[in-house]
Amino acid sequence: MKRRQFLTKSSIGMASVGVLSQIPHTLFAASSAKLVTMPIGFQSYVLRKDIGLDLDKTLKKMVSYGYGYVEMCSPSGYMNDFAPLAKYSGKELKSRIEDTGIKCIGSHFTWKEMENNLDERIEFANQLGLKQFVCSGGLDAPTEDEVKRKCAALNAMGEKITSAGMEAGYHNHGIEFKNKFNGRPEYDLMLEELNPDMVKMQFQTEVITMGYKGSTYFEKFPGRFISAHLQDYSPTDHSKEVTLGKGISDWKDFFSAAKTGGLQIVYVEMESNPGTLKDSIAYLKGL
Repeated sequence: MKRRQFLTKSSIGMASVGVLSQIPHTLFAASSAKLVTMPIGFQSYVLRKDIGLDLDKTLKKMVSYGYGYVEMCSPSGYMNDFAPLAKYSGKELKSRIEDTGIKCIGSHFTWKEMENNLDERIEFANQLGLKQFVCSGGLDAPTEDEVKRKCAALNAMGEKITSAGMEAGYHNHGIEFKNKFNGRPEYDLMLEELNPDMVKMQFQTEVITMGYKGSTYFEKFPGRFISAHLQDYSPTDHSKEVTLGKGISDWKDFFSAAKTGGLQIVYVEMESNPGTLKDSIAYLKGL
């Protein structure tokens, strides 16, 4: 190489280094930063039969997949497959769960048990070590006035739960988006009527099949969401659950808005296809 060529190429190289040194390191970090930074768990309802038959074996299997958290369902409220666990106090159940190597900071409770036996359920939840006390549904109603009445009731329950040191939450299903008042999803009315200081939300992503995205609600109602249930659906059959990342959901869009929404933890919930649980967490950990 001639001296003139060498000097020219060296100058270009040095200039490139100079330009690169002026670019914030955060730009390079952003390209490799993980989108899923919160803990990942699974919803126990998916494996309710297995949990009822052998809690220890089932939870250890999920730990081997990489799950660090399980969201329980109140045994005495749900009964059926969860009935074998109803004999345990919250303290006893906490010990059994944690002995398998997994943690539980949240659980679902039915509207009925919250209406009829809230104080006892709060005591159970505190013994279990919960941080999130989630109402599994029940706010939907045929009229706006009835929805408002139920929201007021949940606000009062949420105040008790908050006073006991936990966050109250409400879990949606498709019905809250299917039902509409004045052209708006019933869910929007609930968000307006629920006191954000007393009742947070748990967003279930199944409503992507109806065209509703979690990111839209996270941005419109920042800080209102403490957790989410994750599902994905086949592009050719929106009734068929598939492994996360292989369906119609845009998870990069979802998790890019998750911090704005307030998400503290996410739970994989493939009720009709539990065989996707292993590959789904692998996908999330790679995002």
